[in-house]
Amino acid sequence: QVQLVESGGGLVQAGGSLGLSCAASGRTVSEYTMGWFRQAPGKDREFVATISRIAGSTYYANSVKGRFTISRDSTKNTVYLQMNSLKPEDTAVYYCAAAPVPGVATGYRAYNYWGQGTQVTVSS
Repeated sequence: QVQLVESGGGLVQAGGSLGLSCAASGRTVSEYTMGWFRQAPGKDREFVATISRIAGSTYYANSVKGRFTISRDSTKNTVYLQMNSLKPEDTAVYYCAAAPVPGVATGYRAYNYWGQGTQVTVSS
C-alpha cells in the first residue's frame, strides 16, 4: 500500500498563489490515479482535481478550473497542486488521495489511500 504526506499549506491573501505537495512512499504515484480533495468546516469533502494513472489525464472541479493545476513527478514520487488566484472560498483542509483505478476519478469512494491533510487559509 501507499502512504501519503501532504505539505505546503498555509495562509495567503486572496489573489495569491500556493503550491501543495503530496509525497508518496511504499508504492509509486504512477501506480495510482491521484486526486486532491478539500473539506471546509461544516461541509462535505469535495473533489478538487485528479490525474489518471493511464496517460496522466487531468480533470478539475468547475470551481477551480483554470486556477488550479495538478501534476505528477514520478522521479520524486510526488503529486502537486498549484493553486493560483486563490479565493476565500478555497479555504479548507486539502487532502491527497490514491485510487487503484486507471482513469480519472472524481468520487471519494474510488480512493483507498489518504493523507492527513494540510490547511489552506485564504484571507480576504
